[in-house]
Amino acid sequence: MALSYETLPGDVDHLIADDHAVVERQFQHLEAGRGDRRVLVDQVSFELALHADAEEIVVYPAMAAAGEPDESEHARQEHHEMKELLVKLHDSQPGEAEFEQTLATLIAAVRHHVAEEEGEFLPRLRQLVGAGRMAELGKEFLAAKRTAPTYPHPKAPSSRAGHKIADPAALVVDKVRDMASGRIKHLATDPSGHLDPQAQRILDAFSGLKPQPFEILTPDQAREQPTPFDAVRRILAEDGRSTDPEPVGSVENVTIPGPGGDLPVRIYKPRDATGPVPVVVWIHGGGWVLFTVDSYDASCRGLVNKTGAIVVSPEYRRAPEHVFPAAHDDVLATFRWVRANAGLIGGDPDRVAIGGESVGGNMAAATCWQLKQANEPLPVAQVLVYPLTTGEQFGDSMTDAADARPLNRPLLSWMAMHAFEGVPDGARDPRVDLLSLDATQLKGLPPALVITDERDVLRSQGEEFARHLQAAGVPTTLTCYDGVMHEFFGAAAVLDKAQRAQQEAAQHLRESFQTGIPAYAG
Repeated sequence: MALSYETLPGDVDHLIADDHAVVERQFQHLEAGRGDRRVLVDQVSFELALHADAEEIVVYPAMAAAGEPDESEHARQEHHEMKELLVKLHDSQPGEAEFEQTLATLIAAVRHHVAEEEGEFLPRLRQLVGAGRMAELGKEFLAAKRTAPTYPHPKAPSSRAGHKIADPAALVVDKVRDMASGRIKHLATDPSGHLDPQAQRILDAFSGLKPQPFEILTPDQAREQPTPFDAVRRILAEDGRSTDPEPVGSVENVTIPGPGGDLPVRIYKPRDATGPVPVVVWIHGGGWVLFTVDSYDASCRGLVNKTGAIVVSPEYRRAPEHVFPAAHDDVLATFRWVRANAGLIGGDPDRVAIGGESVGGNMAAATCWQLKQANEPLPVAQVLVYPLTTGEQFGDSMTDAADARPLNRPLLSWMAMHAFEGVPDGARDPRVDLLSLDATQLKGLPPALVITDERDVLRSQGEEFARHLQAAGVPTTLTCYDGVMHEFFGAAAVLDKAQRAQQEAAQHLRESFQTGIPAYAG
């Protein structure tokens, strides 16, 4: 089930519901007999251990302090029963009668608990403490997860004071258990069975780097974690292949005037370019919080070589240091600078396209719309790779890919929490909520290629935006790549479908460079 009322991404009830959605989807994989049952159960155990600890430290005391101690005690008792079941699962193996019976009992118990929590407990908590307190509790909830033991401990005290005494020692023990068992090496992979072998290898390699869950960390901590891009380099090294970047003509880091001061941009040039060549403004992803131009270097290099165009990628400002609309403003400023200065970098000002991945796709489309509103020349084409097109939890993919990696539903909420901190209506701004734009506002935008992927919470909203563009008369191609995950596009060195997606993007751009001229919205 889902919450029946509106929440903000950082609210504790929103965060709890995201956790529930992840575990429910993992249960569905287990019930369907697909994927790696041992890894799925290990992930469920890890997630429920952190979740239960944080609720017992933060949420249940808040409920008791608000005058509902009986409800808190009832929830604690249900947690205790679930922890006992998780211990039994850890001590048995898939296929054994005890394992399968215990799993069935656990699934029923968790679903019962979730129904009570989302239907009664959390709405009551919000009513008692007030909507403003829910965001404060959300921050405390994530902080508690960061220091929680990674295994269930049913015999440990479950009060706030009890956790304060027992958790540090339990956490040390659990870290040793994780390392000794090797469990830590598969907590960040996708064991659903939905990925093709090459994509699975990337996420297995990523998980082998032992990242902590981004969605429970501070932004600074999350930025220090291994990434899927590191996993690609690891696979190349394992295969005895070069980990050097794909060669291009030249790469230069420069600064341009930006709305917040000097704006770093990276300019990639093709080899053997003669005369003014087309330009692609390519926007990196990362939820407005994570990653940099360096993280998406492979995408830019691939597009340079496949299009023969110059690629310009801005190092836009990130949240929470710079919240919405700072990044959008930097991207718009970059496109305007490229149009005005294309000749200085060897580019053709009349053949400038734009594109990006994830929130980079959002900002690429938003830039097209803003230029239209201002009656300025538009890009000749747009390429939107698994774009975020609304701040809402939109469509089937929020359920069927809630547990996907590297981007799952909790991480998406974590990103929004930081990107719109202090700007509660930011996610409703049309630059973010592209699905709110009507056909009149979309009409006349540049030809679009929208690329989505199967194991991605953003899949449904990307596909819906493509349908909106088509309905508005914008020439639009929509392609969904099965068996791959968010962030697959830049992995062309080890993933055939990424190579095909880059080729498709390059073909769309080349055709637009040949036939298109920048239009005015006028």
